[in-house]
Amino acid sequence: MLFLCFLFVFSVKAQQLETLLLAKDDAGKLMGNYVAPAVKGVMYSMNGGWYTTAKTHKKFGFDITINASASFVPKTDEMFDFVSSDYTFLSLPNGETSIPTVMSDSSHETVVDVNVPVGDGTFKVASFEMPSGITDELPVNAVATPMIQVGVGLPYKTDIKLRFVPRLSFDNTVDTNLLGLGLQHNLMQYLGPLQKLPLSVSILAAYTHMKVVYNIEDKSTIDNVVVTNGKAEFEMDAWTVQALASLDFKIVTFYAGLGCNNGNATSKLKGDYALTYDIEDSGGVVIATVDETISNPLSLGFEVKGVRATLGSRLNMGLFKIFADYTIQEYNTASVGIAFSFR
Repeated sequence: MLFLCFLFVFSVKAQQLETLLLAKDDAGKLMGNYVAPAVKGVMYSMNGGWYTTAKTHKKFGFDITINASASFVPKTDEMFDFVSSDYTFLSLPNGETSIPTVMSDSSHETVVDVNVPVGDGTFKVASFEMPSGITDELPVNAVATPMIQVGVGLPYKTDIKLRFVPRLSFDNTVDTNLLGLGLQHNLMQYLGPLQKLPLSVSILAAYTHMKVVYNIEDKSTIDNVVVTNGKAEFEMDAWTVQALASLDFKIVTFYAGLGCNNGNATSKLKGDYALTYDIEDSGGVVIATVDETISNPLSLGFEVKGVRATLGSRLNMGLFKIFADYTIQEYNTASVGIAFSFR
């Protein structure tokens, strides 16, 4: 439910992203600062929930898991500093120095002024409001990613894992899908007599890809931006390598992991956008208006990397399992789920 709520609420804010294009060459930096916590949160949550034990299946054993991971946005990423020297054409007329990101609980919409020299002593000017945050409409300030995962035991005590979210569409506004692949190899087979202990040790390498597309509908007639075939596309790739250990008892399993995260994402604003500016003379008097049309105006990049440490436990009720774990990383992440496991 948190994932669906996040997609719906974020899609409402996506309908306002086109107004940032009035910022001209500064639009990319402004949009990047605004959406970064949501994009980073998705990438961190995509790396969660890959395992509930370090023990691998016997040959052709399998499990089916339904799980969700939620990455919590740090307080420091709920706002971003507006440093005027970082922008060529922008200013905040009300003397503000920080702006809410999309993962803020602030409902304040910051006014931004645009002033672009034309070169003949006149200026193209406009004003717009930054979208506010969305977390006051979410149960918790976190970005969640659900998934279905299937694991199958291969020879040499290795599991192959496939995770996916089938293509989902909401009101012709949002489309999303996810696909991931992982390999887990049990190291206890090389440790001789230690294999008789309830201890398991393995290594995991995994990769996940996710794509989200928001169709931008031109609902406002007063924002000086006309949208044709507008889309905001987010593509995210996340991978992780971890050393795993678990104590596997009949009723309960305790597991841990230590490793690293990496992730890259792109955000693209596609379509045609007609922008309207006032033309002012050097005295600030409006003397005309001008229209400009731009196509596929933005392509942004994001990156995450760092170490991660996970602790979790699993309740074993025959073939049925219930698990939960918590990961310490830049965006701390909780994962919960249920699984059916055989052999």
